[in-house]
Amino acid sequence: MTDHAHAASARDEPAPVPRVGISAVLKELGEDHPGITASKLRFLEDQGLVHPARTASGYRKFSRADIARIRRVLELQRDRYLPLRVIRDRLDAEEREPVPGAADHDDERRPAPGEAAAPVTAPLPVVPPARAYSLRELAARTGAGVPLVRELVSYGLIREQGGAFDDHALEITRAALALTAHGLEPRHLRPFKAAADRELGLVEQAVAPLASRRDPASRARAAERAQEISGLCLTIHTSLVRSEIAALQERAGLEG
Repeated sequence: MTDHAHAASARDEPAPVPRVGISAVLKELGEDHPGITASKLRFLEDQGLVHPARTASGYRKFSRADIARIRRVLELQRDRYLPLRVIRDRLDAEEREPVPGAADHDDERRPAPGEAAAPVTAPLPVVPPARAYSLRELAARTGAGVPLVRELVSYGLIREQGGAFDDHALEITRAALALTAHGLEPRHLRPFKAAADRELGLVEQAVAPLASRRDPASRARAAERAQEISGLCLTIHTSLVRSEIAALQERAGLEG
């Protein structure tokens, strides 16, 4: 290959995306979000809200797009009190779909010579309201049947709020129905409810100092911290169960 071809090939290669480590991200975001921590960043990654690159040694490296996304997540939590699941779906939708009419109005946004450019803010997509299901709707939508739904209610695994069930009840009912195929009935699932109640107690204890304050900023931080702690508790719970299952399988293999 000639020198000219080498040069052309080098020009065609995309420039590497500049990335920074966790400490640089914390420093940049810390002024506007003083509660941000390394564990919070790791939690956001676990929840699928950001996807930093990894070095060969396993260190996280964040691009400018990653940092902008994290900032948006924190702002939506603080200003709109949105759950992380809703935030993730919203941001993913924004990345998949261009803002309607953006290309049609480029000329309107272009400032006249000597005129300062006005900031352009993309409109937030509408978040669909939370679904609510009657008992019979829940039974029909999940295929569980009314008797199974009533059993789940009686054991405290799902509950009506304002005469209706939410999407969490829908997910629990679907999982409970699938477990019946393995011989596990709602009465066998009571330990999950007890464990959830204990974890909730830990979360409430941890965020009580912030939640007891009256200013909106403290309450927003309390809600943010509660989600982070609950996610970490869930990670520990899941890992403990998987670890025990792996040990059980290993013992079964040795005995076999």
